[in-house]
Amino acid sequence: MDLDLLGTFLDVYRTGSLSAAATAGGVSQPAVSGRLARLEERVGEPLFDRTPRGVSPTARADDLARRIAPHLDALRGAVRTDGGPEAPEPLGTVHLAGPAELMSLRVLPALGPLIAQGLSVRASFGLAEDLLAALLRCEHDLVVSAIRPTARSLRATPLIDEQFVLVATPALARTVEAALITVDPITALAHLPLVAYAEDLPIIRRYWRSEFGRRPPNRVVLTVPDLRAVLSAVVAGVGASVLPRYLAEPAMASGSVIQLHRSMIEPLNTLYLVTKLGYTEPSAERVHAHLLDHARQWGSL
Repeated sequence: MDLDLLGTFLDVYRTGSLSAAATAGGVSQPAVSGRLARLEERVGEPLFDRTPRGVSPTARADDLARRIAPHLDALRGAVRTDGGPEAPEPLGTVHLAGPAELMSLRVLPALGPLIAQGLSVRASFGLAEDLLAALLRCEHDLVVSAIRPTARSLRATPLIDEQFVLVATPALARTVEAALITVDPITALAHLPLVAYAEDLPIIRRYWRSEFGRRPPNRVVLTVPDLRAVLSAVVAGVGASVLPRYLAEPAMASGSVIQLHRSMIEPLNTLYLVTKLGYTEPSAERVHAHLLDHARQWGSL
């Protein structure tokens, strides 16, 4: 495939505008439109929705950008028009926000190489709805979000799929009838106390409905708005809970907790890397591309 088509696509994706992409690529706007039309013909579906304010990427565009961006950026950085190596953009400060657990255990450690090159990060934690609202107010450069934003002025790129597991201590697990859980899991698990992230049981409720078809009837004995604290309570024997696999895995490997229920396909939740449409601050773009590339090493969380 012609690399000019992919390069123009990436410019449109990042700027949110055909005219801005033309300026970035040093070509005319009709040339951008023509390249984009040829690429959409090749992939067999539209890549952008046209809006009064520019263009908004489709889910297919999000996926394509995620796959090609690190490679095209590397090619562009390999040479300059004078034939010499391109000097990297100086790194500034990036305001990055997301869920405390994922930010602490995966996202912030992954930024070590960029920080060593001069990047400064100002991290914030919070719930997805609050962080996305703050992003719209330009209080953040990037947000790692557990929900796909609905605002058309935001660009969401899939980052990673989060898997969930139902866990408890071995002692609590022994109170569950193994034969019953295969035929009537709700009844088999109903006696277990639950440890939850919030009163409305966002993670636990989604798991029960996905796997068992209804809300859990169990008594909730503890709510705490930090999944690391939820895990600590589960390890202490307070109750059972549903946690992201990446968070529960060390305790599962040590035998502190065990998985109570297994499904053919573990429930998933896609995490997104979100920016404002058309926002092209170089340091934020470097972080965006770096995290997308690094997420491949994580697999499904």
